[in-house]
Amino acid sequence: MTKPPRKRNKATSAASSDSTLPDDQDLEDISLQGNPALAIINVTAVEVPELTEQEISDRLHLERKVERAFFEAGKALMELRDRRLYRSTHKTFEEYCRDRFSYTYRHVNYLIAGSVIVDNIKMGTNSSQNESEDEMGTNSSQILPTSEVQVRPLAKLEPQQQPEAWQQAVEKAEGKVPSGRIVKDVVQQIMERTKVPNTYQIGEVCQILAKDNPELRGKGGCWGIVNHVGEFSCTVRTWDGEYTVALQHLKSYNYLPPECGQMQVICDRISRVYSDPLEETVKSLLQLLGKLNRPYLTVVEEKLLNVLESEYGREIAP
Repeated sequence: MTKPPRKRNKATSAASSDSTLPDDQDLEDISLQGNPALAIINVTAVEVPELTEQEISDRLHLERKVERAFFEAGKALMELRDRRLYRSTHKTFEEYCRDRFSYTYRHVNYLIAGSVIVDNIKMGTNSSQNESEDEMGTNSSQILPTSEVQVRPLAKLEPQQQPEAWQQAVEKAEGKVPSGRIVKDVVQQIMERTKVPNTYQIGEVCQILAKDNPELRGKGGCWGIVNHVGEFSCTVRTWDGEYTVALQHLKSYNYLPPECGQMQVICDRISRVYSDPLEETVKSLLQLLGKLNRPYLTVVEEKLLNVLESEYGREIAP
């Protein structure tokens, strides 16, 4: 009986027969592809060259410029205002700043007041240090404000208090330039320690003391009548509106009640005449009356005010 033929093995290709199993390195590569977290990335280290002495000097010089930007702006604006260098193109400094720099009047006042405060800080701290100053006029170890916002809270303090308050804020910021919030907190603490009880009364006539407070710009020396008494401030009425003023920016005239009543009448009369469309000459006259340091009008002042009331139809009914 003939045996059935045996099945022959399937022939393999020469390429297959010549293949070899992957070595250990290949297995490791396959394993890493399966688990990327185990992959090792080779990074070529790049050496960063050190700054040269000239580059260090340039860096410090440019940093000083950045730090002093708002300070220099405030000083320049102050000189433009005080020397009236805007007069050839604009009637008022406010219009000039708005057209030339797109600055609001309040922002300009903040910058100017900030530059004055920085000067106070520099004078206060330099008086206790003997280190040499750099070409920018600042002590190399002195931490100075870099933004107007940082010094704005200091305007509430007396000039001699500002350097100490700034130094406390620097210490609170661990030797770095403090934020406006830190400075504000320090100022609040100082004001709490030196708090004076509010003794003003409604109807009392007071003089406004600007003391480098930008919000009171143009109101220094003006009188106002207290119509609201708060814990740390008073609201006073002047010839052109109402202002909330901190106690340190007020000084009582100590007028007698009848004198306060006379000033109330004068304030009402000026307020009725005063308005924005008035001519500059008329405004100037009313502003002068708003800075009287006596509880009455002279004969000439009474006549002038009568003329203005008649001219603008705002007489007070008898």
